[in-house]
Amino acid sequence: MAGNSERTPKARALGAELRECRNDADMTQRALAQHLDVSYVTLSRYESGARTPKPEDVAQILTTLGVRGARYQELVEMARDADQPNWVAGPTGARRELTTLIEFETNAQHITDVCTDVMPGLLQTADYATAVMGGHADADTNARVTMRVGRQNVLHRAEAPTLEVVITEHTLREPLGGHDVLLEQLRHLAKASELDNVTIRVLPDGSTEWTPAHAGSFVLFEFAKAAPIVHLEHVASSTSVYSARETRAYQEAATTLRRTAMDPHRSVQLINEIADQLEGHR
Repeated sequence: MAGNSERTPKARALGAELRECRNDADMTQRALAQHLDVSYVTLSRYESGARTPKPEDVAQILTTLGVRGARYQELVEMARDADQPNWVAGPTGARRELTTLIEFETNAQHITDVCTDVMPGLLQTADYATAVMGGHADADTNARVTMRVGRQNVLHRAEAPTLEVVITEHTLREPLGGHDVLLEQLRHLAKASELDNVTIRVLPDGSTEWTPAHAGSFVLFEFAKAAPIVHLEHVASSTSVYSARETRAYQEAATTLRRTAMDPHRSVQLINEIADQLEGHR
């Protein structure tokens, strides 16, 4: 009924979408399996990304769940090449982007977030996230901010991933959203660093040597029982990288940046110093 995917980024994202559709229909995996006359295990593997359903399988699942219109077409199309190692996602909407990231974050064992322009997504305050999304507090933005901030719950679970942030000093000083928003964000970063599973390292300004951070931001997801995935965000799309040669290069870059950045203690000191300077100018 389907081919192997080896948990590629697109297969994982498709599985998350199918699970969301099933939950929206208020149906269990076992009940859906009975309707489709397939095994419960097969559906479970579809939703985890461990197995890729064929387009006709996705069509059958969505029809049973009552999914119609654009979402039906998009998900059937997603299944056509979900077994490919890398995935460039076009402008399919912020909701799908966040759904995909939540899927990666929920299942990751270790996350390395290299931030060269904005604060790490898993540690953003609501006001800072609003600023990142354009600063317009309409209903759509509010929903996206709520979803983004809600992602932070993954860090407080019993089996939470470890989060390692490498962030440029420039990012810490950029008053995105205004000085009050930045101050709150910096205090939030310092507080988050107190968690046992969160480590923050700062790349100081003024270096005359090139580092992998000059090539841009990236998030490296490493899993206990699956190959790593690297997520890259662009203006109107995102790329998820899965091929071993490419992910290995990002793992090596992360190792280099750990050595280049300040140690965690000095990094948090700098964050607090910048926050104190902002507070002193209020």
